[in-house]
Amino acid sequence: MTRWLTPVILAIVVSVGVRTHAAPPTPTDADIKARVDALLAKMTLDDKIGQLNQAGAIAFGPNAPKIEDVVRKGGAGSVLWLNDTKRFNALQKIALEESPSKIPLLFGLDVIHGYQTIFPVPLAMAASWDPTLAERAQTIAARETRAAGLQWTFGPMVDIARDARWGRIVEGAGEDPYLGSAMAAAQVRGFQGQALGDAQDRVVASVKHFVGYGAADGGRDYDPVYLSEAQLRNVYLPPFHAAANAGAGTFMSAYMDLNNVPATGNAFILRDVLKGEWGFKGFVVSDAMAVGNLVIQGFARDGRDAAHRALHAGVDMDMASGTFPQNLPALVKDGTVAIAEIDDAVRRILTVKVRIGLFEHPYTDESLLAKVVASPEHKSEARSAAQRSMVLLRNEGKALPLSKDVKRVAVVGPLGDSQDATDGSWMVFGHVSNAVTVLQGIKAKLPNATVDFAPGPEIRREIPSFFDNLIPGPKKPPQTAEQGEDAFKQAIATAKTADTVIMVLGENANMAGEAASRASLDLPGRQQELLEAVVALGKPVVLVLLNGRPLAISWAAEHVPAILEAWEPGSEGGNAVADILFGDVNPGGKLPVTFPRRTGQAPLYYARTLTHSPEGSMMYNPRYWDGPVSPLYPFGFGLSYTTFAIDNLKVSTPQVKVGGSLAITADVANTGSLQGDEVVQLYIHQKAGSDSRPMRELKGFERVTLKPGEKKTVTFQLGPDELGYWSTSHKGWVQDAEAFDVWVGSDSTAKLSAGFTVVR
Repeated sequence: MTRWLTPVILAIVVSVGVRTHAAPPTPTDADIKARVDALLAKMTLDDKIGQLNQAGAIAFGPNAPKIEDVVRKGGAGSVLWLNDTKRFNALQKIALEESPSKIPLLFGLDVIHGYQTIFPVPLAMAASWDPTLAERAQTIAARETRAAGLQWTFGPMVDIARDARWGRIVEGAGEDPYLGSAMAAAQVRGFQGQALGDAQDRVVASVKHFVGYGAADGGRDYDPVYLSEAQLRNVYLPPFHAAANAGAGTFMSAYMDLNNVPATGNAFILRDVLKGEWGFKGFVVSDAMAVGNLVIQGFARDGRDAAHRALHAGVDMDMASGTFPQNLPALVKDGTVAIAEIDDAVRRILTVKVRIGLFEHPYTDESLLAKVVASPEHKSEARSAAQRSMVLLRNEGKALPLSKDVKRVAVVGPLGDSQDATDGSWMVFGHVSNAVTVLQGIKAKLPNATVDFAPGPEIRREIPSFFDNLIPGPKKPPQTAEQGEDAFKQAIATAKTADTVIMVLGENANMAGEAASRASLDLPGRQQELLEAVVALGKPVVLVLLNGRPLAISWAAEHVPAILEAWEPGSEGGNAVADILFGDVNPGGKLPVTFPRRTGQAPLYYARTLTHSPEGSMMYNPRYWDGPVSPLYPFGFGLSYTTFAIDNLKVSTPQVKVGGSLAITADVANTGSLQGDEVVQLYIHQKAGSDSRPMRELKGFERVTLKPGEKKTVTFQLGPDELGYWSTSHKGWVQDAEAFDVWVGSDSTAKLSAGFTVVR
């Protein structure tokens, strides 16, 4: 198995001088089962169905019951849409003292890339190609989350996404199942520890969205998905399987139709694969309102039918639709639903609650959060994570790093001083940003220089997000055309006075994420026009991108000498950008997604199967008659301020038997003058087989740090897990006896190659 599959034992010490609960002795599975059996034996049917309901703390509609009343009647096993430690404790007190079952509540919330200390968005963390970074980030996120009184996060999102138009690409690890599996397992370990219930400063993970959500038609959020079983097994399921193997406590079902069966009512993926083949022992929660929405989707006849079909498919907890509590009592009474089916779902939920010590530690010290987030380690880790996630896309003429002796710098662009865009999408409820913007980071880096700022015209979504309406407070009115033109002119005037111009362009935070799909991947608003006008001034220009998806920046890739992909980098993002721009840090990130030249190329990914006219053939180039078919930047791409050479590729044996393993080694050397990081990547191609195989597949990677002149030998293992696949022809997993190509290099276009053969 490859390096990233080995569990990493983290030694992260937080010296905040606070009292934390010592973890109780780890109970055995038999102990937990006995305790759950005893609880079940005392519960009425209403108590049990209450545990299957996740109630929202926000009351939608004038007649919606208050959450306190729902809990008092035993009508909730979990509560969401609440971020208030005092209210957590108050509701928990009601559950423990006034509800019929006296079973504690599980409080859950979306903590995607940080609670108060914000880390780079997951797509950016995947660009680090460093699973230990993601594990450390989610460890800190879990520590802050648990200190706030939450025990459950609706993450990680591990959906594979190959269409950059899809807004939720920002929440995952990109297009590749191998890299995605590495990041999925690492995030689960970060949230939960090495095992669920390891420590009282961890939270339960909820792996989402099961499964195929990232392949929505046209990249349109919530739209149907059509995937063959081979695609499901080989591409979309592996990150979920890796998360399950890492011990994830819960899974979340997806919204959309999968091959004409809604994922929340899909027994094949939930009951047959997840709970059957994989032996998943945790519980499945629906996405918000998804059980009730089975009616809207034209799948269920009514709420009664929706409750029956979702439970039977494998959903254990209904998130906020109220469909389970409204319909399951009657379904059990008339024999449509067996009590054993109810008991199985309740048992799974209670097992998680017992395993994490919720019965022993139901309340939260209301003074703890402030002490935990005060740890200087959290800020330091956020800055390091942002540094390691950024990708240098272009550096013609060694335009970067910039000199710190520069006298006057202009920061130009609507995102240059935006805390929201720096933090990124998916903040927890009530989050107040304290992000260091790019402008602030540059000013701190250059205390003796004049640093001017001009945002230029604002950028806005053409169609507002419904999430915007949930944010309280007054809304800023849009710029008028006259105001936008004045801002454009001011930006040009500011750039004219500078020695160096740093353009900070991209997307606002609400332009990526849920309900944030795009028909175009171009820079929104007048940013392209502003960029071209500034470049025309003849000044040295650096482009910094803040964005949650690949953007079509073909013009910039030809005309701007230096481009840094900073993503949505989190609390310390501005400092990290300045660290890289001015040479205190050498960038080493690599793209986890392919960057298209134009929107019309989407979906675009490297692991395609060959055609009768493959790359290099006479018929290949005119695939698009109005432009190249090749990507702007390939998967795995990223530059450095130093140079590397990868050579001496060796295969341990020219032949290996089916079921056996072989080693691939290569040397990587730093041939430049600065210390830097290279991500050595291994790709394979099976030349023939039961099915057509992708032209390349990532099957190993390692990020290495080398001093100038230093060399290291990197070793990868290839075995049945890497060489086998799910075959359409055989309707199952196979490993063919066939010849393989292997490449090792710095991105998915690696040229250094060798070969081997698998034999019977």
